[in-house]
Amino acid sequence: MIYDYDLIIIGAGSGGLTAANFAAKFGAKIALVEKHHIGGDCTWTGCVPSKALIKVAKVAHEARSASNYGIADSQPVVDMLKVREYIRQAIAHVYNHETPEELSRRGIEVISSEACFLNAHTIKAGKKTLSAKNFIITSGAYPVIPKVPGLKDVQFMTYEQIFDNDRLPQRMIVMGAGPIGMEIAQIYQRLGSQVTVIGERMLPKDEPEVAEVMKKVFAREGIKFIWSRATGVRKDETEIIVTAKEQEVKGEILFIAVGRAPRVEGLNLEKAGVSYSSKGIQIDNSLRTTAKHIYAAGDCIGGYQFTHFAGWQAFQAVRNALLIGSSEGFTDVVPWTTFTDPEVAHVGLTEEQARKKFCGEVKITIWDVSRIDRAICENDKDAFLKIVHKNDGKLLGATIVASRAGEAITEFVLALKLNLKLSDLAGAIHVYPTYSTAIQELAAEITVEDFLSSLSCRIIRTLKGKS
Repeated sequence: MIYDYDLIIIGAGSGGLTAANFAAKFGAKIALVEKHHIGGDCTWTGCVPSKALIKVAKVAHEARSASNYGIADSQPVVDMLKVREYIRQAIAHVYNHETPEELSRRGIEVISSEACFLNAHTIKAGKKTLSAKNFIITSGAYPVIPKVPGLKDVQFMTYEQIFDNDRLPQRMIVMGAGPIGMEIAQIYQRLGSQVTVIGERMLPKDEPEVAEVMKKVFAREGIKFIWSRATGVRKDETEIIVTAKEQEVKGEILFIAVGRAPRVEGLNLEKAGVSYSSKGIQIDNSLRTTAKHIYAAGDCIGGYQFTHFAGWQAFQAVRNALLIGSSEGFTDVVPWTTFTDPEVAHVGLTEEQARKKFCGEVKITIWDVSRIDRAICENDKDAFLKIVHKNDGKLLGATIVASRAGEAITEFVLALKLNLKLSDLAGAIHVYPTYSTAIQELAAEITVEDFLSSLSCRIIRTLKGKS
């Protein structure tokens, strides 16, 4: 049968763009179908605008604390209209590389319409009917709205609206203490709002030591917390009131960040023979759905919801759809970073996961990064490094809390990917003075301690004593 395309990709977020660019290199005839903005959440409502806003908030914070460094500090006046313009400029700069015209130059046809399957090889996109030999679904996810009594009757924001906000509230409520919630809470506190966070646990997927440190950081900056679920929401004349743990919190803006859910509705997946649930599209280890020519990758299949992971999976999906053989669509080596200040970065197993898997073979080492020379110069007082490893020095996981944790974690990503031991990291020269120095010093300390307690060391000492 002759099809219109070799491959149709549904969804032009980070996963869809990666898939399209990779497939184009093979000379495949491709259509990229997207009903909203090319670039998806990452470009428009996620990674790009949030990091731009984090920069703005850090400038305001440093202006207030400049006297710590011998510079007269000041109370900055925040113009949210200009802040919003700065965010939009950052988005526009990134989008310049993702426009339909730019993609067309790479051999990718962009169709700006909603897609739904008519049958296993055909979709309807706007007024067009398109067929393809293979499909990759990268439809992303959307913010979850909790079922809190009264919430539907008040106006609130999620990450889909917050970066278009043009007013600085005197008081703000953040519902949810995960990565998105904590980033936004710190941002608005630093901009000048009084922020209260309502949530059961802070950064629940990270090591418990992370929450201990970050609670101190946020408390020092003035953020308030209620460790409970919200039980009710209502509005008075000017503010929103949230009830939690028998307390009432008032704010002009309510920001909801309690999670994200796979975007699978509206695609008519049943007509394509693709099984799915509220947890995402069902796939096998090679990212193939229950229809053998249709693949899915990224947020829409559930699991990790990171731009870099969606891109990596989409790359594997294209390889499996267009080439002979099959590559695994999953890996245990998935890093992530929460871009608070300090940053929180992690890769591999947590201590709890490692102990469940390896029992008594697991060793834990926690090292004070704030004592290294670069951290001292940067006045980074809330930094630590936690390593999960086996008795033989094999690395299992790592967590870094520091100003540049997101950059430094990559060394551990490669170490896990290449199955390196801590002795390998200790033996590599690291640039001084950098935050990565902490990695080398910790690895060297563990390696030396292990050697001093080993049989080899005892034999060498015995032979040395006889010589």
